[in-house]
Amino acid sequence: MRIVSFLPSATEMVCALGLGDQLVGVTHECDYPPEVQTKPIVVSAVLPIEKMTQREIDEAVSQRLRDGQSLYQVDENLLRDLEPDIIITQDLCQVCAPSGNELSQAVKVLAKKPEILWMTPKSIAGIEDNIRALGQATGLQHRAEELIAGGRARIEAIKARVRDLSARPRAFCMEWLDPIYCSGHWVPELVKIAGGIDPLGREGSDSVRIPWSDVLKLDPEVLVVIPCGFHIDKVIQQTPKLTEYEGWQDMTAVRDNRVYAVDANSYFARPGPRVVDGAELLAHLLHPDMFSWNGPATAYQRVELRALWPAR
Repeated sequence: MRIVSFLPSATEMVCALGLGDQLVGVTHECDYPPEVQTKPIVVSAVLPIEKMTQREIDEAVSQRLRDGQSLYQVDENLLRDLEPDIIITQDLCQVCAPSGNELSQAVKVLAKKPEILWMTPKSIAGIEDNIRALGQATGLQHRAEELIAGGRARIEAIKARVRDLSARPRAFCMEWLDPIYCSGHWVPELVKIAGGIDPLGREGSDSVRIPWSDVLKLDPEVLVVIPCGFHIDKVIQQTPKLTEYEGWQDMTAVRDNRVYAVDANSYFARPGPRVVDGAELLAHLLHPDMFSWNGPATAYQRVELRALWPAR
């Protein structure tokens, strides 16, 4: 079986099921597990986002979408040569990966039509359904159910420990800094699992722009910076932007030194098996006295915004 993934999250699922050897094509963003970085790249980005600011990225993406232009380029010649039996794609977010239009065009060049797996999760249950569908398509239903059960057990362990909390901290998961976006889809659900509340998050719905005044009104006790598509080093580079917003120093999270830059790609932006790690990481950030973090030290970094405190 020859599998081509148009999604970093799908690439992670394929490898988690032990199918890495059957993965013959990936996207330019697929970087986990590390061995997939040697796979042929079928999908690449149109915009040079590594050279752009968040504001420039947002404006360029919005303009291309308004013009009906794609954000991704599919190497149709390579795809033809790879002769995939299965292509995994999505139709959830035009910004995150190729969607239906790009795939329809690419499949036209293939002599043998592959099976298409659509992954459009909006919740943890949706992510589980995607793992299950991949298991069924590859004859690994039992392994898929084991992977799902393992993740559920870890989530239930968190829920059990936070169930009797007398208070849950107000959190704000910021999915973009300029302009500001709240979190969406499965992220607010992760916050709830971890024993917090994110009133600005849109559980099961798209992340959207919100005014800075909404953040100030919420006055989060914990601010988690998780810009979609960014690993920890890029997130850290963006965090000084927060100090450009009026009143930032008055937020409880800033005063209590509870602002965190997090590896968004690894734990939040990709709807794959590692969202369970994301729940455990949030539990540690929200309740450090109750939960330790046993994952990579590079998963998060406390942002010392107080060092940038304006002179009074």
